Amino acid sequence: MLDLKKQYAAIKEEIDRAVADVFATQVFIMGPHVEACEKAVAAYTGAAHAVGVSSGTDALLACLMVEGIGPGDEVITSPYTFFATAGAVARTGARPVFADIDPVTFNMNAGLVEKLITPKTRAIMPVHLYGQMADMDAIMAIARRRNLVVIEDAAQAIGAGHAGRRAGTAGDYGCFSFFPSKNLGGAGDGGMVVTNDARRADMLRWFRNHGANPKYVHRFIGGNFRLDALQAAVVNVKLRRLDSWTEARRENARRYDRLIADAGLAGADGIRPPVVVTDRHIFNQYVIRAPRRDELRKHLAAAGIGTEVYYPIPLHLQECFAYLGCRPGSLPESEEAARSTLALPVYPEVTEAQARHVVESMASFYGVRGGKR
Repeated sequence: MLDLKKQYAAIKEEIDRAVADVFATQVFIMGPHVEACEKAVAAYTGAAHAVGVSSGTDALLACLMVEGIGPGDEVITSPYTFFATAGAVARTGARPVFADIDPVTFNMNAGLVEKLITPKTRAIMPVHLYGQMADMDAIMAIARRRNLVVIEDAAQAIGAGHAGRRAGTAGDYGCFSFFPSKNLGGAGDGGMVVTNDARRADMLRWFRNHGANPKYVHRFIGGNFRLDALQAAVVNVKLRRLDSWTEARRENARRYDRLIADAGLAGADGIRPPVVVTDRHIFNQYVIRAPRRDELRKHLAAAGIGTEVYYPIPLHLQECFAYLGCRPGSLPESEEAARSTLALPVYPEVTEAQARHVVESMASFYGVRGGKR
């Protein structure tokens, strides 16, 4: 699914120099590398402020804490995403409320959001899944009309954009992850929050450091959410190449689209490639819908092809969220996506020969030859 060794080999000297500089200065917590990373991410996304944090999960949690969201509050979010999205809400004591997804984009169906709002609703947390932005125009219109905070989970979407805005900058907060598998990955856990609100940026800086302002003076209870300098140094090197890597992912996606169509695999009863409805999908993942998904995955594994299912159990059916009272069938689009989706390798270094091998292996599984079954 992902070959980070190829990526590292191409930038090894720069990465090694950056890491060596951190050791030479012995400034491991905060410091100039973190400050440079914050400035670079703010400039890249077009946000006024960026605050480095310890992970994408902690980015979400810190935003919720800054807003004072906790017991008795509700946050509307997606049931079809990585666990951290709803997990962060639950960790504050608030209640996740799930809006089913759009079956085309896999993102939150904005048309379902307003009817879920109650007097307890404090925030909306849309997810830009797989690298494509959710319908932020519709979500922001609802949020402004109902006086709700919007926290964008853009962990998979740095550099994605639509209508002149980058992911993370449409809402009140945008949360990014530097987990190694992301388009912009570090050498471990790391994250960033962007915002256009100076007061919120200041609060985030306090909350990431146990709520201290000034040192040893605590008006708030925050957490240890600091981005360490080693991760910032690695991200600084990689950010300079992010656009070229993203374009390689986009070209790989277009290649898959062509190969799948040329092989006669596409169609209502066949493979359904991802649908792009925004201006800039960055393809953190290339996710298809596939008949007999689990059997196909085994077939591809036998051919030496890595795949992944993002995600096999939607959040509303996870055991830890049983207290929410959701039942199978309550969010049908998310449940169907969990049964039918499969991610194919799309990282920048995937070659044309490898992509052809993937599609030819799928064609052999489905018994397709020259566009005929």
